[in-house]
Amino acid sequence: MTETPNPHIVDTDTLTGEMHPVRRCVVSIGSNLGERLSNLQGAVNALADTPEVWVTSVSRVYETAPVGAPEGSKDFLNAVILADTTLSARTLLERALAIEDAYGRERTGEVGAPRTLDVDLIAVGDRRANEADLVLPHPRAHERAFVLAPWHELEPDAELLDAGPLAELLEKTRDQELRVRDDVGLSVQ
Repeated sequence: MTETPNPHIVDTDTLTGEMHPVRRCVVSIGSNLGERLSNLQGAVNALADTPEVWVTSVSRVYETAPVGAPEGSKDFLNAVILADTTLSARTLLERALAIEDAYGRERTGEVGAPRTLDVDLIAVGDRRANEADLVLPHPRAHERAFVLAPWHELEPDAELLDAGPLAELLEKTRDQELRVRDDVGLSVQ
């Protein structure tokens, strides 16, 4: 994955005069509580309303069984958003967490707990991070069909940094059940 559209193009912050590179970011969204589709559309809208974030495309909606969730958890609706941004990965993460909070996300600490909205940074340009709350690229993206399939739909030739081409990674996850929901969709404002 490389920065897009061109790593040499920069956007000037008109208040500080600082130069910031434009980076392509991949964001995975999911919901299995409440009005799932509305929650996903709200995440798309909130990202599109974020200064210095330009949503360029949104995948179709996929439905998947929850991974590692408590017994009786509902299926997830998932999608991937591609955007260009001049925001730092840290600022983008803070925005993702704020969007989750706005949709009533409760952090119980339970692995795989049901959630109204999950907004995960998968990749931010070629940025690598290994901090307690920010790991880039996302450490489990390469093994999750619900991330790989929608991303591959939008960028068939993309590669996940340090993991390889999406097509090859997706092939390794073909045992994971994934249903395209052609009866519903998300739109970019």
